Amino acid sequence: MPKNMIVAQSGGPSPVINNTLRGIVETAREMDEIGTVYGGWHGIEGVLKEELLNLSEQCPDEISLLRTTPAAGSIGTCRYKLKDGQTEDFDRVLDVFRAHDVGYFIYIGGNDSMDTANKVANLARERGLDVVGIGGPKTIDNDVGDSEYKLIDHTPGYGSTARYWSNYVQMANEENAGSSPADPVLVLQAMGRKIGYIPAAARLADPNREMPLQIYLAERPVNIEQIRENVNAMLKERGRCIVVVSEGLQIEGLEIPEEFIVRDSFGHAMLSSSKITVGQMLTNALNDGKLAVKGATRCNVPGTDQRNNIIHASNVDLSEAYYVGQKAALLAAAGEHGYMASILRTDRDNYTVEYGKAPLSEVANSERHFPADWITEDGMDVTDEFVKYARPLIGDNWVSVPIINGRLRMARMKPIFADQKLTKYVPQADRE
Repeated sequence: MPKNMIVAQSGGPSPVINNTLRGIVETAREMDEIGTVYGGWHGIEGVLKEELLNLSEQCPDEISLLRTTPAAGSIGTCRYKLKDGQTEDFDRVLDVFRAHDVGYFIYIGGNDSMDTANKVANLARERGLDVVGIGGPKTIDNDVGDSEYKLIDHTPGYGSTARYWSNYVQMANEENAGSSPADPVLVLQAMGRKIGYIPAAARLADPNREMPLQIYLAERPVNIEQIRENVNAMLKERGRCIVVVSEGLQIEGLEIPEEFIVRDSFGHAMLSSSKITVGQMLTNALNDGKLAVKGATRCNVPGTDQRNNIIHASNVDLSEAYYVGQKAALLAAAGEHGYMASILRTDRDNYTVEYGKAPLSEVANSERHFPADWITEDGMDVTDEFVKYARPLIGDNWVSVPIINGRLRMARMKPIFADQKLTKYVPQADRE
């Protein structure tokens, strides 16, 4: 008898995360080894609560629509972390696996999620359950994997957010060019707590370096006087300046007090949820000082639009997200326990990729950094090497999104849940 599968999602979503889910469901549907595919409703929390959405019973047309349904509304996500001391949680997950004859567990997410997938599946095996644990990579930050790009070249979700920023900066440049007599400086804050791939994507808007654009990554701390000098130098030269900053940029002299920062259950700073942002602090500081030309500084902080805007999604990213999901399902069916489905670049000059696997244990313990040699010496831009790396990921054409009666047509799952066989459970971290 084929074993059933649970697939769940964790952490912040992406524009293409549902196409990875679609790749898993549609592939599993054709595999004799896999029975019913369940979605953990809101990630591992749904598994703990035995809230398992039956994806095999959904209309195939709705599953197909996952391609252009962004974010995580289809089965939900969570920021709940299974920590080493939470033995009751781990026991509960195994009880759910037993109750629903689960032999495959795929967790879509970042490094922490890969660690969870690895721990859960290994523990299941130690307890005598034949469970295959597989990871599906996801993050708009592109911070999953290693800095040598051997485990994975890039993460599904990044290409679409990079395209968003390429388009966003081009449009912001038109605004700034027109309104610069009144507001010559425009500060744009991009997501990215510790890693600079998202703000770096602003350079894709201007590969020939024609805009008055400065980019500050979280990897290169700076002080407020340096930024003032850089901005004023650009104002003297061009009359206006666009400044893109990482939300996690450390600016000496503009430190955000810890009590103003909101953190999730992983301990990560949720900077878009915090009481003050680095973009607004920088805007205030530039307006409090003296600009080299008349006028004021303005600030835009797009927030979660960067990870839920399907209109700006990359067709390349959508395609790769699907095939990563397909690879994850194939690895599961083949019994390839302990791996994450991976994208590996096979040709940098004529962009091609292949889909492989990376050990979950290595991914979980790895930490990717933005290459130091992709940051210019002056610390306010990225090099052409980054452009060469990122340009293929954003594609060329617009994604085709179904429209009915003037509204986007999103996938809508029917609330078909597995019968609950266990007693009600409250996750350990949620207990008072």
